[in-house]
Amino acid sequence: MGDFVVAPAGVDDLGLIAQWAAAEGWLPGDGDERLFFPVDPGGFLVGRLDGLVVSSISAVRQGTGHGFLGFYLTAPDQRGRGYGLRTWQAGMRRLAGRHIGLDGVVAQQDNYRKSGFRHAWNNLRFRGTARVQAAVPGTAPVDVRRLGFEDLAAYDRRFFPARRDTFLALWISAPGHRALAVLRDGKLAGLGVGRPAGPVVRIGPLHADTPEIAARLLGALASGPVVLDVPDRNRDGVELARAAGLEQISETARMYTGEPPDIDVRGIYSVASLELG
Repeated sequence: MGDFVVAPAGVDDLGLIAQWAAAEGWLPGDGDERLFFPVDPGGFLVGRLDGLVVSSISAVRQGTGHGFLGFYLTAPDQRGRGYGLRTWQAGMRRLAGRHIGLDGVVAQQDNYRKSGFRHAWNNLRFRGTARVQAAVPGTAPVDVRRLGFEDLAAYDRRFFPARRDTFLALWISAPGHRALAVLRDGKLAGLGVGRPAGPVVRIGPLHADTPEIAARLLGALASGPVVLDVPDRNRDGVELARAAGLEQISETARMYTGEPPDIDVRGIYSVASLELG
């Protein structure tokens, strides 16, 4: 097996991992990995065989009791040799004692169940050029940079099982990201972020109190082809994507150890990412 060890990734390693994810067709956002790293710098692991990176996983700690797994990859020419499993085990050890989530590709879902993960819902990936309804009066989006961060963080907390202030602050302020919100009676009623991902704009998170607000944000963020990852438990979200002319191209399973968290899934019209949730 050679000299194989699992250790924390360096910043340069993340670029390689992002390339692997793109090659798998996961369509990561341009530069996502540079924003993910500061959230939990020790949460990105690689397996090195004789010094060469052959496997990866992210095991990011969020809040005091939550964690999320992603970037579970092995170089194609090194699969079937146990490197991926050993890397997975290291990621699970890093999150031991926490409530853990992940978005599982179809090929790995049975393995995740063997590790104690339970299915919560499917995230349906939609892609296309959005045809969006006319604007609803009183829902004109505003740039989130005009708003107090605590209000944004409190709104995001409704849709995610832990505080993720570092992630959110980076996500709404990164170059190339466009972050918009909708206010009703002075209170947040919708939040959406669009970011470039190769030939498309990935939109996520897209959180909204109503389908009309979600449609307004989608219309404001959609410039050319877009991709959404919509929980199938949000029937309004699935209908919005289809009504906008988007085509479902794939799906992943959101899975957790233990019971699914008490969050507003029906207000999630697209998740932020499949790597950090």
